[in-house]
Amino acid sequence: MQIFDQTLHARLFLGTAQYPSPEILQRAIEAARPGLITVSLRRESAAGHGQKFWDLIKNTGIPVLPNTAGCHSAAEAVTTAQMAREIFETDWIKLEVIGDDYMLQPDPFGLIDAAEKLNALGFTVFPYMTEDLVLAQRLVDAGCKILMPWGAPIGSGRGLNNPYALKLLRQRFPQQIMVVDAGLGAPSHAAAAMELGYDAVLVNTAVAKAGDPVAMARGFAQAVAAGRAGYEAGIIAPQDNATPSTPLIDRPFWHQAKGG
Repeated sequence: MQIFDQTLHARLFLGTAQYPSPEILQRAIEAARPGLITVSLRRESAAGHGQKFWDLIKNTGIPVLPNTAGCHSAAEAVTTAQMAREIFETDWIKLEVIGDDYMLQPDPFGLIDAAEKLNALGFTVFPYMTEDLVLAQRLVDAGCKILMPWGAPIGSGRGLNNPYALKLLRQRFPQQIMVVDAGLGAPSHAAAAMELGYDAVLVNTAVAKAGDPVAMARGFAQAVAAGRAGYEAGIIAPQDNATPSTPLIDRPFWHQAKGG
């Protein structure tokens, strides 16, 4: 997968929060072999993980996508992004501006404001958004070449709440790189997103909170690959009537002649 001047070796992006231990996180990353790993500067710093955590992430050799999780205003998100750029030495930022604490739904107004400012500062912005067409257009107008609509609220595990809207979004913005972010709970959800033509998916809670995070990480990686292969192969359109898969020429002769 090519994002601007960087080649990613997988279409699964993996979050790094909530794992039972740093060791399990490391094993999950090794099992998933993700194209990107995401890190929340504010939350990891607040958890006191510090230098040991940063060293673990950097030693994987996988590109890092810092994010502004926990920010509730455009100003807060811009400041966090600038700090992340200094620490991780990357202009890439996953932009989160939360407008509702209960559903963790993005604030569309703060998101557009922050996206405009960060693009002007030279960032490559990955905005976390709802599956709203108008919001998507405003973010593209603000300079975003990547869009990250949610499948469902963060950590809910509900999968794709609105497949129709996600499919329409993919069709309306064919030139944008699009990643389904948040709400995926099972590998089948990731496969479904990839079958819609999305370029990648981002998963965190479904892996970190699984009974076996390492095995679940591997399962998501396989599902993403399978879903992408299906999309590229060309999935048949659903229809109401049955279509025989066995050629009629192979039917026994007594089914063709009656009363003989």
